[in-house]
Amino acid sequence: MLEGDIGLEGLPPKEAPAAEAAGAVDGEGAPPGGPGAQAAAMRVNEKYSTLPAADRSVHIINICAIEDIGYLPSEGTLLNSLSVDPDAECKYGLYFRDGKRKVDYVLVYHHKRASGSRTLARRVQHSDAGLAARSARQDQPLPGKAGPVGAGEPEPPLDYHEDDKRFRREEYEGNLMEAGLELERDEDTKIHGVGFVKIHAPWNVLCREAEFLKLKMPTKKLYHINETRGLLKKINSVLQKMTDPIQPKVAEHRPQTTKRLSYPFSREKKHLFDLSDKDSFFDSKTRSTIVYEILKRTTCTKAKYSMGQGEGRKKDSALLSKRRKCGKYGITSLLANGVYSAAYPLHDGDYEGENVEFNDRKLLYEEWASYGVFYKYQPIDLVRKYFGEKIGLYFAWLGVYTQMLIPASMVGIIVFLYGWATVDENIPSMEMCDQRHNITMCPLCDKTCSYWKMSSACATARASHLFDNPATVFFSIFMALWAATFMEHWKRKQMRLNYRWDLTGFEEEEDHPRAEYEARVLEKSLRKESKSKERRHLPEEPANKWRQRVKTAMAGVKLTDKVKLTWKDRFPAYFTNLVSIIFMIAVTFAIVLGVIIYRISTAAALAMNSSPSVRSNIRVTVTATAVIINLVVIILLDEVYGCIARWLTKIEVPKTEKSFEERLIFKAFLLKFVNSYTPIFYVAFFKGRFVGRPGDYVYIFRSFRMEEDTGNRSRVHPMPARPHLNSVTSAKTLFPNKCAPGGCLMELCIQLSIIMLGKQLIQNNLFEIGIPKMKKFIRYLRLRHQSPSDHDEYVKKKQRYEVDYTLEPFAGLTPEYMEMIIQFGFVTLFVASFPLAPLFALLNNIIEIRLDAKKFITELRRPVAVRAKDIGIWYDILRGIGKLAVIINAFVISFTSDFIPRLVYLYMYSENGTMHGFVNHTLSSFNVSDFQNGTAPNDPLDLGYEVQICRYKDYREPPWSEHKYDVSKDFWAVLAARLAFVIVFQNLVMFMSDFVDWVIPDIPKDISQQMHKEKVLMVELFMREEQGKQQLLDTWMEKDRKKAEPFNNHSPTPPAPPDSPDFPGGTP
Repeated sequence: MLEGDIGLEGLPPKEAPAAEAAGAVDGEGAPPGGPGAQAAAMRVNEKYSTLPAADRSVHIINICAIEDIGYLPSEGTLLNSLSVDPDAECKYGLYFRDGKRKVDYVLVYHHKRASGSRTLARRVQHSDAGLAARSARQDQPLPGKAGPVGAGEPEPPLDYHEDDKRFRREEYEGNLMEAGLELERDEDTKIHGVGFVKIHAPWNVLCREAEFLKLKMPTKKLYHINETRGLLKKINSVLQKMTDPIQPKVAEHRPQTTKRLSYPFSREKKHLFDLSDKDSFFDSKTRSTIVYEILKRTTCTKAKYSMGQGEGRKKDSALLSKRRKCGKYGITSLLANGVYSAAYPLHDGDYEGENVEFNDRKLLYEEWASYGVFYKYQPIDLVRKYFGEKIGLYFAWLGVYTQMLIPASMVGIIVFLYGWATVDENIPSMEMCDQRHNITMCPLCDKTCSYWKMSSACATARASHLFDNPATVFFSIFMALWAATFMEHWKRKQMRLNYRWDLTGFEEEEDHPRAEYEARVLEKSLRKESKSKERRHLPEEPANKWRQRVKTAMAGVKLTDKVKLTWKDRFPAYFTNLVSIIFMIAVTFAIVLGVIIYRISTAAALAMNSSPSVRSNIRVTVTATAVIINLVVIILLDEVYGCIARWLTKIEVPKTEKSFEERLIFKAFLLKFVNSYTPIFYVAFFKGRFVGRPGDYVYIFRSFRMEEDTGNRSRVHPMPARPHLNSVTSAKTLFPNKCAPGGCLMELCIQLSIIMLGKQLIQNNLFEIGIPKMKKFIRYLRLRHQSPSDHDEYVKKKQRYEVDYTLEPFAGLTPEYMEMIIQFGFVTLFVASFPLAPLFALLNNIIEIRLDAKKFITELRRPVAVRAKDIGIWYDILRGIGKLAVIINAFVISFTSDFIPRLVYLYMYSENGTMHGFVNHTLSSFNVSDFQNGTAPNDPLDLGYEVQICRYKDYREPPWSEHKYDVSKDFWAVLAARLAFVIVFQNLVMFMSDFVDWVIPDIPKDISQQMHKEKVLMVELFMREEQGKQQLLDTWMEKDRKKAEPFNNHSPTPPAPPDSPDFPGGTP
């Protein structure tokens, strides 16, 4: 073994786990520390060593012997003693101590320093004695019970949990060495109580794993990419010159005219690949991916102290389950059980500062993660090179989505400006604002509300026209087609990225079963076996035999080959999921109802205030505070629902990580969708729909009116008349519940804009900026508290793996996708009521891209690169939202706005083909003599004159009709038109969306041609190779034949037979 690999390869010298691991793999049963184990360890180190045997000046057994006599407190001491200037040689943690082997991955664990060192009198002086002592310690039962070690002095008591974790780490690291990885431990760090295990994958391991993973690598073969010709070529050149200032200054982003032919790596076909520079052939992203695959599949099934003394069968089963978890899923379970506290690949270096060596991280920080380059394209290829395909696809999708928001924003602005320009020409709002009509409106509540003039709702009517005009129908159709075009554009962009990133033939293999799934399967198998024994009335096995069976299972015997979890096993979890989701949705509805009651009760309290200024601003106060309460509740429940969705997914025990992630995404999206959109759905489709009529208003809880008004009128449950409420202004500003004559679309716009902007500003931006900064500041204060004197020196000399350990762990892309999907819903679902939604989404996303980029570069540990060819279940969710948006916008236009009633009036009831008289047509009449007892206004002369007939917005029969106050025929005509519009709009828009989907091919034509060209070139390459082999074989055979010919020509003539004439004395 080479000198730098003493502890450098991570063989823990205390217990020689590599020897045990070798015995476990090879089936050898030699005791730890015995000759068999030592020989196995030597074979392993001989096999995976990177230096010839003559250069290995330190013997592994001697190192173990030194450790056994207690001379070495930790491997870090030994490592430091081997290097004169370790920081200079290892480039501050990016390399091993030898300065040559690069750190591909880091494992972090917490350890406790020994309370006191062993005295020399208790140290064993010979290596054989040390090995024997170690073997004796391994044969002891659970730790914590001290025994004589030497010189009759007792061993200090050990912590069982810490000792068990240490043994499991040692065995696991030994098994990693079995797999060919090289390890280096460092416990002498500047972070107290934290140790690091640096992992390096040598060349032979990289080649082996690249072949196993079928990684496509570039070959020596170069070919030219088909370029456009003629007019398209000129257009492309002009566009490139125009967009050159907004292109990132990154080599990977420049247009390529040539491309290397890629082929899955194979050790038998190394001659196809350019291996002149082996250090850069596998980049850091690929190296970390390979190491992570080894970490996932490496087992640790024979940890020490796995069984105790006197425990029963239940304890054994629990321990077996624990070991199986560790064995089936090495690093995943070790992290979950606290054996290791973190595992991550290293960043390439620092991203800012003087004399910083140039690296991809620094380049990404300058050209991607800086707010000063917000106007530039993203260097997606460099992002993929550094973070992997999965994260690269997320930022590529976010970039495409943001680009597509530009035309949507422009059309939305045009629609808004159209409404602004035509507000003075809108006949219905002009009629409402014309005081000459002198329309007297009925009270909006019983007893305490007074009559009011329609002209007082002029401002609301004019504001509603900004969003409720014929252009909004066009905009709804446009956004539906926009969503379909966006999805098709993304599919084409995705195919281009797959081609550039060599993912065209990539197919995701089935993941290994999750540790929790294996544990449940094992429990089921043991339970099933126990029941079968009881049926056969067989005596139970003795405890020692049961323990032996458990140990056998730990050694690798699979008891769960034929056992799987069925729907019956998961039925309690499914039932819990259903009940919990229904309960959470009910909680959301209850909160919306609570906000409604808050609005009514707050309006009642403010109405009784003696201050005229308070009473005159009741609507503004109630609406603003209610929406803010909705926003705060939505943000809080988003976090709660995220935790609940994860817990519900865990109890389902999905088999694979992919299944776990998809189920988690679906539950979290369902809960957050309901949470975010329920208040908006209420305003759009339920508010003001069931209010009744004057003299017969509908109440909830017998006290509160089931009505909200977006105008300036508000009253609540019956109360004694107050003198200060008898003015015209106060009587018109106290009702929060019924839709105004201008419609509910204005309040829907207010609700949507505040919730959307609030979520983007607070949850998406302030939280993403503030929380990481706060955590970083807390870590800084904690660090100053631990070492205030040498803090500056500490910060300057930290190794790369120590700096990365202080960063936040990567929590996955689900939160990033989720906030964008919710925003996509705001942009598409209710766009008919808020045409400016795409504009605000665009402004948010311009900041969001750079914010996420800066977070990935500066705040997070480097994630493990994951290969992916699409965005997974998120694409299906986007398509579902796009289809749902068509339906919702159809209902918003039909039932929430006045677009359909205006069309019905224009083509059925208008006398001159104009909108004159529309307002009067939508108002019904009420005779004040028909007020029920206790419902008439307390002050009928509030307007200064006696009212005989008042008007209210509804389609009902007049009081002089035979069926007075019943629903009129006009109501049914308008309702039929509304339903017909929903059906026509929905089918027409969906047909147009499907047509766009059909017209635009999923795979661009040039990419399809290039993929076909690659296949042809690959076939030609292999055919040429086979021809070369055949020619070489023919040449060798020809040479062999030519060598044989002279031998045949000069061979002696055989003697003549005795009876031939040539034989002397023969027959003539």
